[in-house]
Amino acid sequence: MQHRIDEFSSTSGERIFYQAWLPSSPPRAVLLLVHGLAEHSGRYEGFAEFFTAAGFAVHALDHSGHGRSDGRRGYIRKFSDFTDALGIFVGEVRKQHPDLPMVLVGHSMGGLIASAYLIEHQSEFAMAVLSGPAIKAHEEPPKIAIWVMRLLARLLPRLGVIQLDASGVSRDPEVVQKYINDPLVYSGKVSARLTVEMFKTMNSVVAGASGIRLPVLLLHGGADTLAAVSGSQVLHDAISSEDKKIVVYGGVYHEIFNEPERLDIMSEMRAWIDERLPAAVTQGV
Repeated sequence: MQHRIDEFSSTSGERIFYQAWLPSSPPRAVLLLVHGLAEHSGRYEGFAEFFTAAGFAVHALDHSGHGRSDGRRGYIRKFSDFTDALGIFVGEVRKQHPDLPMVLVGHSMGGLIASAYLIEHQSEFAMAVLSGPAIKAHEEPPKIAIWVMRLLARLLPRLGVIQLDASGVSRDPEVVQKYINDPLVYSGKVSARLTVEMFKTMNSVVAGASGIRLPVLLLHGGADTLAAVSGSQVLHDAISSEDKKIVVYGGVYHEIFNEPERLDIMSEMRAWIDERLPAAVTQGV
């Protein structure tokens, strides 16, 4: 497996870090990975090792305010800053692999970013896989709390309002400890602005999901306490794809690719992609 790092400039001039893991032989397809809230692309090395061994190139960026990219931690001016950077990243990856099918893979908030991006740009991908997408919060806040957060997002947009619970990441204590000790993982509170922008985007994605028509696989841990399983079901029901599937893994926590069952889950994902690759190659997407 080869490893490369690089960077590009976002529309706002921020430096966005990205990296790629490449198989030893020419890849047969590209997985473009979009990570979740507060984490970074480097946490997916094990995922990359699995899929490069199966002949895939894996490319992943660090979002603004995450990992090794520029930007204030736990904050975003507007959610479209994420999707705009993703668009630039897609272009960079396409230059490197102009003729290969591309699969969009989004986890958690990355699943929300990926879903929002697909509504406008699905023609760039052969298919999509969404892992524990943040379409609905595990516990919906009361209306008064949402009103207060909207007010704070206008008056004190950088004020921290939500703290992620690291224990909900995985049932594997080693994974949780690495997450806690990782200096590139943001452990502070998520800002009022980012929180409100996420809730707004959740609503807009559900409203616009009927425009998604490419093959979509949704994977979710049945014991996920960070992103509601019901959100994946709502998204599955809303999209117009004739080829769509949802799998809920009973007892599994939020980061399905970091759970004890990770190899079985990734194998199932790989099989689903492999079934659709011949058609994707023919169609040239």
